[in-house]
Parts: sequence; C-alpha cells; structure tokens
Amino acid sequence: MAKEKELSFEENLEKLENLVKDLENGNIPLDDAIEKYKEAMTLSKVCDEKLKNAEEAITKIVAPDGELQDFEIKED
Repeated sequence: MAKEKELSFEENLEKLENLVKDLENGNIPLDDAIEKYKEAMTLSKVCDEKLKNAEEAITKIVAPDGELQDFEIKED
C-alpha cells in the first residue's frame, strides 16, 4: 500500500475551513456533523503542530560549526 502524501499547512487549513463552514451551515445529519467535527479537531492539531515546528525553525540559526543555536538580535 502506498503511503499517502502529507498535505501542506495551507492544504490542511483549507480543509479545516471547509469543514467549519459545513458545520456552521447546520444542514447536515448529526452523525455526519460528529465525523466532520472529529476530522476538524484532527486537522486543527496538525496545523498547530506545523506552526510550532515552523516557529522553532525560524528561531534557530546554524553556527559556523554546524550546530543549531537560538537566534538572538543583539541590540547596541
């Protein structure tokens, strides 16, 4: 079985927005609403994790020795 391609942050966010719109519409059966809610919560967690990873990545720099270090702006 082939591994599914991981969706980008933007693709996950778009799916999440569509699920929220469907839920807000209120014209779906309760069982479908519950499933959409569960999927939305999963997507929300995935997006949150991707944002945390991005934040960590942009606060690190590579030192001359190849080690990652916290990025700090030194004010004079």
